Amino acid sequence: MPQLAAFPKAFMQALCKDGTMTVSQWIELAVKLDIDGLEWYAGFLEMNDQRNWSEFRKQVEGHGKVIPMMCCSPDFTHPDKAFRQKEIEKQKHWIDMTYALGGSYCRVLSGQKRPELTINEGVKLAADCIEACLPYTQERGITLIIENHYKDDFWEYPEFAQKADVFCQLVESIKHPSFGVNYDPSNTYLAGEDPIDLLKRVSHRVVTMHASDRYLKYGSIEDLRNEERGAVGYAKRLSHGEVGKGLNDYDAIFTELKRVGFDGWISIEDGVDGMDQLERSVAFVRRKMAEYWQD
Repeated sequence: MPQLAAFPKAFMQALCKDGTMTVSQWIELAVKLDIDGLEWYAGFLEMNDQRNWSEFRKQVEGHGKVIPMMCCSPDFTHPDKAFRQKEIEKQKHWIDMTYALGGSYCRVLSGQKRPELTINEGVKLAADCIEACLPYTQERGITLIIENHYKDDFWEYPEFAQKADVFCQLVESIKHPSFGVNYDPSNTYLAGEDPIDLLKRVSHRVVTMHASDRYLKYGSIEDLRNEERGAVGYAKRLSHGEVGKGLNDYDAIFTELKRVGFDGWISIEDGVDGMDQLERSVAFVRRKMAEYWQD
């Protein structure tokens, strides 16, 4: 049976920018949910003080929960070697953070889709940087998880490996026991592609998942694909929605994950309209998990 976590999607500004919510306040909200753990974010303001790391772990574990996953965004496709080396060191710092929190999975990305990069050049830069981190990761018993991502909030360009063909090329270029995939079906829509098609290509490498949902505010999927062919900028006709009420086919997703023996963490990225919404999303995913994995 997979385990369930939650991510503070609705409170990122408060936790990471203006400080109007403390991490402890988020913990107190989250532990009331029917979840097993809290997905963490390296950019929480209070994570700048390393003395807080062990304290947050104690708080979470004191409620019978754990911190299984760390979310962070390295940029490994920069043309400058010195810049990439700094990103590697940042990733190692986030690995240390994950280890201190008791986590098992630390996210990694490819980097930005800079217009001067060819696909092969970008894949090699990202793969070389990820592989430079893997011995450090393995020593600490942590798995680096690459997400089929859209775009970090602070990046000028979208994710280099946003498109499925590029993502799969990068994933297949790295063969290491401490490396796997964090699958996010909603991000595939932002690439104008089919989430199930991507999942079937990488399901044997999936170790964690983000459960989220999107819905169309107007038009059709075909309209979306025509509008977003360039995949630059967020799709205007797409919006976050309650999990189970959007575009994602969770029966098809869980059928495929069950088929390949997935038993990792599923983290819910939802709640942009409040904790009641997040609670409903948790309940939906719990029901689906029981339906597909309960003996």
